[in-house]
Parts: sequence; C-alpha cells; structure tokens
Amino acid sequence: QVQLVESGGGSVQAGGSLKLSCAASGYISSCGVAWYRQAPGKERELVSRILSNGAITYADSVKGRFTISRDNAKNTLYLQMNSLKTEDTAVYYCVACAAWGQGTQVTVSS
Repeated sequence: QVQLVESGGGSVQAGGSLKLSCAASGYISSCGVAWYRQAPGKERELVSRILSNGAITYADSVKGRFTISRDNAKNTLYLQMNSLKTEDTAVYYCVACAAWGQGTQVTVSS
C-alpha cells in the first residue's frame, strides 16, 4: 500500500496562506485523491478531492479560497489555502489510493 506524508502545516494569522503537500511513496496517478480535515471535537470532513476522471470538488466552506492540485510526475498532492479563517484550524489529512497520511496541524489565529 502506498504511504503518504503530509507537510506544510503550521500556524498562521487569519487572512494568511499555507500550502500543504502530500508526498506518496508510489504511483498515485490512477487514483482519486482528497484532503480531509478534523477540528477538535468535530467529525472528519472532506475538504476537496480530485476524482479519477479529473473532476474536482470542494466543500462549500472552502470554495474560492482553497485549491487542490496534483503533480503525477512527483507523486505529490497539494492544497493551497488562502484567506485562512480561524474555523479552518484542524488536522489535515491527505488520501490517495485508499491510503491516509498521518495528518498535519493547521492553526489559524485571529
């Protein structure tokens, strides 16, 4: 099974930006990929995904602010997060080929 390692999380003030990366240990070009997040005391939620047919979806709460992308040559998935809000604070997980990363913390302060 492919292994995934996220990076790029951290602390930022509201209105700032972060770019998350998810490096896969193997080929993920044929798989759908996604980013999920889980805030303290809340259920894990789907943030964005790229389906196997190339279609992209976003949660309503991040539309217009977040951009998902992938570099198949590098087996890497990205999530560009702009105009961050305090409610974006969560642990972010990448998913590819049914594998989950370990998560990376994103903290947005006011």
